[in-house]
Amino acid sequence: MRTTATATATAAPAPVLAPPGETQTVSVSELVLEYLKGEGVRAVFGLPGGPLSPLFDALYHEPSLRTITARHEGGAAFMALGYARVSGRLGACFVTTGPGATNAITGIAAAHADSLPVFTLTAQVATSTFGRGSIQDSYDRLDIVAMLKSVTKLSTMVANPHNLAMTLRQAIRQAMTGRRGPVHVNLPTDFMKKRVPCDLQLPHEYRPVSRAFDREAVKQAAEELFAARRPAILAGNGVNLAGAQAELLELAELFSIPVATTPKGKGAFPESHPLSLRVFGTASSPWSESILLEQGTDVLFVIGSGLHESSTQGWESRLKPSRSLLQLDIEPSVIGRNYPVAVPIVGDIKTTLRELLFHVRRLLALGEHRIETDGERLTDLKRASSPLLDEAAAHSDAVPIRPHRLMRALNAALPAAAIIFLDSGNNTLWGTHYLNATGRNVFVHNWGDFGAMGFGVAAAIGGKVAAPGRAVVAIVGDGAFAMNGMEVATAVAYDIPVVWVVLNDARLNAVHHGQTLLYEGRTIGCDFPRMDIAKIAEGLGAAGVRVVEPGAVGPALRAALASGRPTVLDVWIDADEVPPIHSRIRSIQKFFAGMAS
Repeated sequence: MRTTATATATAAPAPVLAPPGETQTVSVSELVLEYLKGEGVRAVFGLPGGPLSPLFDALYHEPSLRTITARHEGGAAFMALGYARVSGRLGACFVTTGPGATNAITGIAAAHADSLPVFTLTAQVATSTFGRGSIQDSYDRLDIVAMLKSVTKLSTMVANPHNLAMTLRQAIRQAMTGRRGPVHVNLPTDFMKKRVPCDLQLPHEYRPVSRAFDREAVKQAAEELFAARRPAILAGNGVNLAGAQAELLELAELFSIPVATTPKGKGAFPESHPLSLRVFGTASSPWSESILLEQGTDVLFVIGSGLHESSTQGWESRLKPSRSLLQLDIEPSVIGRNYPVAVPIVGDIKTTLRELLFHVRRLLALGEHRIETDGERLTDLKRASSPLLDEAAAHSDAVPIRPHRLMRALNAALPAAAIIFLDSGNNTLWGTHYLNATGRNVFVHNWGDFGAMGFGVAAAIGGKVAAPGRAVVAIVGDGAFAMNGMEVATAVAYDIPVVWVVLNDARLNAVHHGQTLLYEGRTIGCDFPRMDIAKIAEGLGAAGVRVVEPGAVGPALRAALASGRPTVLDVWIDADEVPPIHSRIRSIQKFFAGMAS
């Protein structure tokens, strides 16, 4: 729902019609919006401020762009990230100069870690005041362009309004090509109303769509897969970002290859499938650990993962296969970074897998190769063991609610195509291990590369804006909710029906259990008074529901989704249950000892 002022706004001014032979003009602010519209952006997240006001005035006149004002610039950046992740398009975030820009940095850094294309525009004080001590100057006293260079693919200031179109094309091209990521444009306020030529180009005119693949590497990969007897696939978040889930499934079924996903790759492969090993890395499944670490994989095909700490249990040496490691990624710099690679494959994941499937089927049709993988080991493993560390706890009716049981109740109540945002903390560990990926749903979290707390609280709002017809549920801890919970009010203001499931245990519990395991039971700085999160939600205008018994979880979630209202479920859980954190603790212990593997 738009604010009253926006709802009654007049139509956007048309480009000024120039005399014959001369160029039509638009304002700088209007040109920014035209480029975003051309990229399919349908919502802009941000907060207004004095230097940014001309751009927000342009938004007032642009009904095709929904303007969503967050409660904090960090929340706005997270929302733009969530929008980009779910839509696959550019996310847009507008914030003002000085503290508005610095507040947004964490969200921009999270987008950088997750390879998500977010266009952030920050205001700048007027050029006539540069170096004179203007309020909220982020030019010389606080160089916001320099600050954002390390967490963006491009960070630049517009030095001349007549160069704006070129700068916008450069920024969007960087954001949307190759390994995607955030970009930052800093725009002085005195430029925003200036009229410039309407130098507008369509996306295909200024940025390519990458469908690259390496034919020779594809042929080598096929030979290695044909030679494998005990192969496995480790699928990362790159599969999700490339939309290559169907190709991954087809490849796994063709060769009967067991598939594990990294924690951030959860959802790339349906965990109900007979070939699924569920998650490997932080919060691993026993099935994935058995196949990848204990039974001796001869060929490991890593798809869309840089094999960082949380994807490898701290670079576990046993993950290295006995014969060959194949690694496919769009980013060359991550290939071979942590494990020696026999066949490096650089290219678009979806296109490369299609080419690999085509080549393999051609060889099979010619009768030149046979598939001879050992399928019995996986059948025997699944017959003899559970994929969960504590399946009995998932059936417990104890009060306070055991987190294992909470996840089982969510599995039963979540729609098959739900979009699930996991915030960073204890909830990530419980959700990664115990929630089921159906193959139709989407899992989004920031744990691993960056791990920003409060991420899921706000990013879920952007996700719902991008997919209004799908259920969006954020699973967060009470510590993360305390950081960004005010964004519930944003969802209320714009009638965005996200459901937040808050694990309320009055602790920073991932840290608490980590300290307990590392320091002989000693903890410090982790506990705080239990918050009445249901009342906080009600105070923000949302529905707030306290849930204290396991049997109430499913009905409460179903009712929240059916209500069409922003709703917070305040779930009181057993704080003393230890999450599946042990591989992370082993990694930390190695780091303390100065060991990388």
